[in-house]
Parts: sequence; C-alpha cells; structure tokens
Amino acid sequence: MAIRRLDPVLIDRIAAGEVVERPASALKELVENALDAGASRIDIAIEDGGSRLIRVTDDGSGMGRDDLELAVERHATSKLPFDDLSLIATLGFRGEALPSIGSVALLEISSRPKGVPHAFLIRVDQGRKHPATPCAGPEGTKVEVHGLFAAIPARRKFLRGNRAEARSCADAVQRLAMAHPHVRFTFTSAETAGFDYVPARVEDAVLARIAEVLGAEFRVNTLRVEAERDGFRLQGFAGLPTWHRANAAAQYLFINGRPVRDKLLAGAVRAAYMDYLPHGRHPALALFVECGPREVDVNVHPAKAEVRFRDPGLVRGLLIGALKQSLQKALHRATPAHGRSVSSYLTGRMNRAAEGHYASPAAGLDLQKLPAFPGFAEGGAPFCNDGACLGETLAADTRAHDEESAARDLDAPLGTARAQIHGCYIIAQTRDGIVIVDQHAAHERIVYEAMKNARAGKTIARQALLIPAIVELDRRDAERIADASGLLADLGLMVEPFGPGAIAVYEMPALLDSGDAAGLIRDLAAALAEDERSVAPLEQRLDHVLATMACHGSVRSGRRLGAQEMNALLREMERTPGSGQCNHGRPVYAELKLSDIEKLFGRK
Repeated sequence: MAIRRLDPVLIDRIAAGEVVERPASALKELVENALDAGASRIDIAIEDGGSRLIRVTDDGSGMGRDDLELAVERHATSKLPFDDLSLIATLGFRGEALPSIGSVALLEISSRPKGVPHAFLIRVDQGRKHPATPCAGPEGTKVEVHGLFAAIPARRKFLRGNRAEARSCADAVQRLAMAHPHVRFTFTSAETAGFDYVPARVEDAVLARIAEVLGAEFRVNTLRVEAERDGFRLQGFAGLPTWHRANAAAQYLFINGRPVRDKLLAGAVRAAYMDYLPHGRHPALALFVECGPREVDVNVHPAKAEVRFRDPGLVRGLLIGALKQSLQKALHRATPAHGRSVSSYLTGRMNRAAEGHYASPAAGLDLQKLPAFPGFAEGGAPFCNDGACLGETLAADTRAHDEESAARDLDAPLGTARAQIHGCYIIAQTRDGIVIVDQHAAHERIVYEAMKNARAGKTIARQALLIPAIVELDRRDAERIADASGLLADLGLMVEPFGPGAIAVYEMPALLDSGDAAGLIRDLAAALAEDERSVAPLEQRLDHVLATMACHGSVRSGRRLGAQEMNALLREMERTPGSGQCNHGRPVYAELKLSDIEKLFGRK
C-alpha cells in the first residue's frame, strides 16, 4: 500500500485525542489560557457534563483580530517568547489546545483587548476555520465549545455519564482555583453542585481557598508544611493522620502553580505517612512546589498532567522530610472530629432510647454478667445501691483534683487521669472536657518512637534472658528469622537457629517485655513473610519490624494501672511524635468537650 499524507483535519483530530481526552481536559486548557491572560474573574458553565456546551468567560487581556486568527492555528502560541522549551513560565504552552478542540467540536471565540472599541468573533467548525468578524462584547475573552466529539461517535461513546463528566470538570476547575486564590471562579452545571469562589481578603488566602474546596473541616485538621532546599520551595497544608480518606482524591499537588498527578510526588506522600495511616487509607493535603523553570520539564505529557524533574531525588527528599517534620511537630495532636463523633453517637443513642427503640437495661438483667460490664480496677469499696453492688471503684483516686500536681495537669493537653475502665481505657479530665485514651495503642506508639530513635543512634539497649527461649516455627518461618538475624541483632534481638524449625532467643530489647518471646518471634516471622512479597525499601521494612516489636513491648489491654502510671503515660504521649494514632493508624484517644456533654443533658 502506498504511503500518503493524512488530511490536515484528520491530523488535528488525532492530536485532539492526546490533548482533549474528555470534557474536563478541554475545560482545563481553556481555564489555563484565561489565567495566563491575567484574568481576575473566570466564569464557567457546562451542559450535559460538558459534551453539549463548555463556556469560559474571563476578564483577561483579550485578543485582537490578528491574534484571534493565529490562536486557532496549530503550533501558534504567545507563551513561548524566546523559543526556549526550558523557560516555560505559563500554564499552557504547546499551541495545540484550541485547534485540537476546534477539530472535534464547534469552537467559538469572541475577544476584546483593553482600549479597543469592539470585540471580534472567530468560529472553527469540526476543523473548518471561518474568518474573524466584528461583534459586541466586553473586554476579555469568551470561549464556547459546542457538541464535543459530535462528529466522532467512536470517541463520544467512551465518555462516562453526564454526572461523572460534570464532576470531573468541577474537579479540574477546583484544582486550578486552589493554586490561584486571588482569582474569582464561578462554576455552573445542572449535573453537579456549582460554586462561587470569591478571592479571600485574609492573610492566608491559600488556606481559605483550600478550605472552600475541601470543606471547613480541613482548616481544623491540617498542619502547615514549609521547607526550602537548593532552589526548591515547598509550602502547603497536610491533613492530620487521623483525618484520612479511602482514596487519594483529596491529594492536591502543584508545581509552579500547575496542578499535576505525578507518581514521584504521590510516592513521597505515601512514604511520609507510612508510619501513621492504616493500610489502604490516604491523607488529605495540598502542597505547592516552586522552582526555577529549568529545574522541571512540563512538556513530557500532552495534557500537562505529569512533570519531570532534573533532580527527582532532591524533590522526593524535600517532600518526605518536610511532611515527616510537620507530622512529628504535631506530637499527640489528633482530629477534633473524634470528640464530635462521640457526642453525635451518644446523642443519637439517647434520642432512640427516648423514642422507645431501646428497653431499659434494668428490666430483669444481671449487669455483672453483661459482656460490656465495666471492669474497674482495684482501688476501694464497690459501689452499691439498695444492696446491689455494681462493681469496684475507679483505679485512679477521684480525689486527685485536690492535689497540686493534679490541678496542674488539668491544664495539660490530655489532662489528668481520673479512672481506668474495662482494663483498657483511661478517662482523663481537662479544663474544658474529658479525654478517653486507649492505653495499649498509646504505649505502643511511645515504645515504637523510642525504638526508632534508639535505632537511629545505634543505642538500643539489650536485656539477656536468664534462660534462652526456644520457639518452634514452620521451617520457612524459621529460615526467615535466621536469615534476618543480623538485622534483628541491630534492633536488640539476638536469635540463633536451634535445629530444624526452631529459633533460640538469647537477648531482647530492654524496652520490650521478655515474657512473650515466642509470640514476638512468630509475629516477626509473619512480618518478614509479608515484606518478601512487597517492594518496600529497607527503611520501610525496618520500621515494619520495629512496629511489630513495639506492639509486644507496650502496656497490654487488661492491665490495671495506678493514677501515677496513667498520668505518666499521658505526659509521655504529649511529648511523643505521632501519638495521636498507634502504629497501625488507629486513633489513640477521643476528646469530648464540656459543651458537648452539656448538650447531651440538655444544659445548652
């Protein structure tokens, strides 16, 4: 078959497949053009998810007749003044967006520069260009895209439903709005919720705009992130580890004001939060990286969604280090939503009880035989009412508020301990509420952070066992432990093979309880087997082993603690990074404010 040149319109339609994947792709290109034109207000309207109509109106610099004629030609752009692809200082630069859109839709552009008496209108209908003509219009530019992919049914049938496409369009606009908080954005659609983001008049306009997009909860569940290294500057806000999501949709990453979905940056976020989140959960954050244009190539993806850095290791290290530092500075801080969720649950339960959905627990029930009956620790005479004793008194001395130290602890973030219930939870009183702490989860995080610090300083203290513990294992598990004996020795655990399928434990880290060496070795074997199936770096595997060891060295559920022990645990939590969640990502404590308690009892 002879080689021939393709028709120019067909060439444009093939190019459109790279640039205009769906309505959101076309909308993103049009909004970026408006921002590059210096617009202070951008109004967007779509119909049928953008497949029927996309309209973008801005008050930017506008275009005259000659510029308008060139704007719909391929490889014509105003954003590359020096023909240097390494000096791209705008959001759009490829010179393909408008002609590509015009090749697969009816494209109408009306524009009027400042100081010109009237606007000009140009139309491109499925690749057929019409000359520009005078028209009425305000200063700025209005772009309308009608019938996207109407002449290409094969492309149109791959679009999702109108509602899903409308949500994608809204997400594309919101990402750009977050990076440009001083520009007003309005979005209108019949298929999804619209919005009107007015420029913030506060000092921290970026946080105000992010909170508009992610919700007001983000403002109270966020940590500020700031770092600078070798010409790269990182700023933004990262969500608390206890305020996580089922997917990564709430992660917004920007390079020089350009929203990107970059694997390198996403991997850095995962690595930074590795120690703090439950498996399968993702943080919410918005991070902005600024650097010189020569340090990043934004021309590697047709839709400009990915970038390539000159020194990717530097950028990855900057993100991981800055995020970890911010998370460590948060110490015990956790999302305040825990307290509100407790209040909401209790309020709902009381309301249902009032409506008759719950029978009275006193109706013929033996409270001491209930599985949830409070197991108060020893400490005094049982509480009795009309001869029926319901249990023992609290482990903490309820008169502790008379002591000077307890009064001082009331002002501490986690307050002063008042009780231990069910052998697992510490009840602490603060000046304006109560705090409920999971003692095992709290101590687990404290031991883990202590062991990490000791490993970094190579100062893990060991404790020799009086009699070596012999642990019987599956042969493969025993081999895994034996192969990792050098690594475990660096972590304070001395083991040796003891015949086929057995391991002898001679020394354990001093921070751990040496009474359950067998359980620790079995859990470590399972952790090592899991690491064999992953491609995690050595640092991550070491932390996995340490987390397993820390779980065995922490205060177990069911252990009764005295008032001094509980208060010591609370104070240590306040000093320990990440103590708002355990090694598995579960919350360590919940706070209930006095105002919430008063609402439960109708005092407010």
